[in-house]
Amino acid sequence: MIILAVALMSVECTTIDSSRIPSYVVYIKLNTAALWQIYGVSGVGDYTVFNKEKKLPSNYSYTATTYTGFGGVLLMCGYSSSTQTYGAPVAYDMACPVECSKDVVVSYDSNTFEAYCPKCGSHYNVLEGDGAAVSGTAAEKNYGLTRYTVYAENGGYIITN
Repeated sequence: MIILAVALMSVECTTIDSSRIPSYVVYIKLNTAALWQIYGVSGVGDYTVFNKEKKLPSNYSYTATTYTGFGGVLLMCGYSSSTQTYGAPVAYDMACPVECSKDVVVSYDSNTFEAYCPKCGSHYNVLEGDGAAVSGTAAEKNYGLTRYTVYAENGGYIITN
C-alpha cells in the first residue's frame, strides 16, 4: 500500500499542467498542399506564427472561421508524441502559462529549439517535449504550453483544439 502511494505521488509530481490559460477556439485551415507549402512547416525546427489580431503571417488570408487561440499559435516541425514521429507538425498556444495573459507570449529560439517567455524567463521544449517547461518558474511549477491538434487533410493540415 505504501509503495503504491509513493508511486502515485511521484507520477503526480511529474504531471505537466498545460491548461492554465483560458480556452479559446483554434481553427487554422491549411488543408491543401498549396496552402501548406506557403504557411506550413517542412523541416525539424521550422516554424510559423499565426495570430489573427496581429495579422501574422502578414500575407495569410484570415477568414471569419479562422481562430488563433488565446495568445496566437506556434506551428512547428518537431516530434509528435501522438504519432511518435520526427518531422511532424506540432502546435502550441503562445501565451505563457505563468503569466496567463494574451499579451505575454513566448518567442521561439531556432538555435536552442526552445520557446521562451521574455517576462518570466521560462523556457519550453517545443521540439520534442510537448511544450513542457525546461527552466524558470514554469519548470518549478510544472507548467507547460497548451498543445493543439494538427491533423492531415487533402495534402495539408488543420490546426484545432
